[in-house]
Amino acid sequence: MHARVVAAWPNAAMTKSNRAKGIHRKMAANRTVRDVTFDLLRSLGMTTVFGNPGSTEETFLKNFPHDFSYVLGLQEGSVMAMADGFAQSTGKPALVNVHTGAGTGNAMGNLIAAYKGNTPLIVTAGQQTREMVLCEPYLTNTEGTLLPQPWVKWSYQPTRAEDVPAAFMRAYAIALQPPAGPVFLSIPLDDWEKPALGPAVVRTVSHRVSPDPERLRTVADHINRAQRPMLVYGPEVDRSGGWDAGVAFAEKVGAPVYAGPLPDRASFPENHRLYRGPLPMTIAGTAEVLRGHDLAVVIGAQVFRYYPYVAGEYLPEGTDLLQVTNDPALAGAAPVGDSVLGDSLLALEQLVGMVDDHSDREAPAAPARNAQVDLSAAPPLAPDAVWSTLASVKPAESPLVTESTSTMAQQLRWIPTTRPASFFATASGGIGWGLPAAVGLALGDRARGVKRTVVATIGDGSCQYSVQALYTAAQHRLPVVFVVMRNGEYSILKSFAVLEETPGVPGLDLPGLDIASLAAGFGCRAVNVDSCEKLASEFTTALAADGPTVIVVSTKPEPAHLG
Repeated sequence: MHARVVAAWPNAAMTKSNRAKGIHRKMAANRTVRDVTFDLLRSLGMTTVFGNPGSTEETFLKNFPHDFSYVLGLQEGSVMAMADGFAQSTGKPALVNVHTGAGTGNAMGNLIAAYKGNTPLIVTAGQQTREMVLCEPYLTNTEGTLLPQPWVKWSYQPTRAEDVPAAFMRAYAIALQPPAGPVFLSIPLDDWEKPALGPAVVRTVSHRVSPDPERLRTVADHINRAQRPMLVYGPEVDRSGGWDAGVAFAEKVGAPVYAGPLPDRASFPENHRLYRGPLPMTIAGTAEVLRGHDLAVVIGAQVFRYYPYVAGEYLPEGTDLLQVTNDPALAGAAPVGDSVLGDSLLALEQLVGMVDDHSDREAPAAPARNAQVDLSAAPPLAPDAVWSTLASVKPAESPLVTESTSTMAQQLRWIPTTRPASFFATASGGIGWGLPAAVGLALGDRARGVKRTVVATIGDGSCQYSVQALYTAAQHRLPVVFVVMRNGEYSILKSFAVLEETPGVPGLDLPGLDIASLAAGFGCRAVNVDSCEKLASEFTTALAADGPTVIVVSTKPEPAHLG
C-alpha cells in the first residue's frame, strides 16, 4: 500500500506540472502587445512618458500602470523639448507620445533640436485603426513614417501588431547608438490589444565607438609636430563625459581652447587659463581666429556651425585642420580638414597618452572678461547689469539653460560654465526650446536624485513659443527659476537686419506682453523687476520657493555680436 502511494506521487506531480504549464501557456497567450511592450519599457528603464493625450493614443494609455509616470505638456512642441531636457539630464533615452500627424507636426520644431543635439528619444504617435487606414479616415497619419523625416534616425510603422514590442527594442538600440538621436514609431490604435507572440527580446547595445588607433596615432603625430596648435571643443565632448579628459589633453598640449560657434553644450571650463571663448559664427570671422595657428584640432564639433554668410576662406594659408567626431555626417560635411570617427571621451583618453608634453608652452593671453557695470542705473537695465547681478546670486551647482540669444556675449562674460553637464542651449537655432527643456532638465534631476535649482534665461519673444510649459513646471513644483529678459523686441533679428542690410522688416517689435500675468495664470510665482537690487532679492527668494518662479526683467535692447 505504501509503495503504491509513493509510486502515485510522481504521476500527480506530473499532472500538476502539466496543468501549471498549461495555465502558463494560456496566460502567455492572453498577454497583449500592450502588456509585453510595457514590460519591455520597464526592462529598459523607460517608465516616464512625456505626452499630450489624443484619441489615437488612448488605447496605449488606458489603465496607465502605477509604476509609470505620465508628464503632461499642454502642446507637443513643449512635450518634445521637455523630453529632450529629461534625456540630457539622465543620460538615457526618453519616451514621447504625441497625437498622430497633427501632434507630430506640432512637435517638429523641437524634434529638429533633439536631432541636431543628438538626444536619444523614442517618439511614438498613434495611427488610425488598421482596418480603416486604406480609406483615410479623419486623423489618419497619411504616409506617417515620412512626416518626421529627415529629423529622425529611423521611422517605422510595424507591418503587424505583433511586431510592436520588437520595433520598440530596435528603436531603443538605434536611438542610443552614435550619433544618438530621436527615432519615430507610428502605431495603429488597435494594435495594443492584439495577442502578443511572447515576451519581448531585451538587448543591450554599445553607445560608444572607439577611433581607429592607427589614424589616431597619425593625429597625435601631427599635433606633436605643430608649433602653434589650437583646440576647438564641441558639444560631443560634454555629452560623452569627456570634460576632465578634455582638460587634461588641453593642458598637456598647452594650446588655447575655443568652443565651436553657437554651442548647445559647454565642454571646457570657461574660467580656465587656456579658454579663449567661442569661435565667431561666420566663415570670415573664424578664419581670422585660425590665422597664425599651424594646426586646429576640432574635437566633438562640426567644422563649423556657421550661420550668417560673411565670405572668407575656410582655412587661412598655413593652417591644417583635424576633426574628431562620432558623427559620419559631420565628418562628411566638413569643407576642409581630415576627420577621425570616434567617441570624444575615448579619443581624448587615448590622445593624452600619445602627445608630447608641452604644458609649459606659452599661450596667448585670454581676453579681458568683466567690465565696470552701473548696477544703480534706471530701467530698462543693461544686459550686462542683469547678467552680473545673476552671477552674484546664482548657485555654482545650478545648471544654466539659456535662450536669450541677443545676450549670449554677456552671459559668457558674467556666468562662464565651469562644470560638466551644466550649460544647455538649443542645437537647432529655432526658438521655443529653452523654457520646456529647463522643465525636463529639472524632472530628470529629480528622477536621478539630484537636488539643484535649474536657472533658465529666456528672451521675451522666445518665451511665447512654449509658455504653456510653465503649467508643467507648476504642477510638478519644480525647482526652476525662469528669468525672462523683457526688451520688447526680437533683438537678435534686428541685429541680423543690420548685417543683411534689410531695413524696414516688419514684426520685430513686441509691445503689450504681460508675461508675469501669463506665468501666474499657469500657476507659477511671478514677479516683474526693474532694478538690480530687486532682481537679486527676488532671485534669492525664488531659490527657497516650493516650485518655479518667473522673474520678468525690463532690459535695454542692445545689438548682438554676430561675428
